[in-house]
Amino acid sequence: MRTLGLIGLVLALVIVGVLVKKQMGGMAVGAPAAADGRAPVSQPRQVQQQFQQSMDAAMQQARPVPDDAR
Repeated sequence: MRTLGLIGLVLALVIVGVLVKKQMGGMAVGAPAAADGRAPVSQPRQVQQQFQQSMDAAMQQARPVPDDAR
């Protein structure tokens, strides 16, 4: 019974490994250019600022009040 469980575990790891390898093979080595020819955003500070702005905007939205709380 343990052998069957071990074989199943090894088989699952092999399947996951093949899927990961397939996913990683489709990724480009360099950063692709944007559709309009501009370079993609790669500065961490700019990405952090964009994330912070989107989080601030999401936090400013009013939360819907349930009917039973009115």
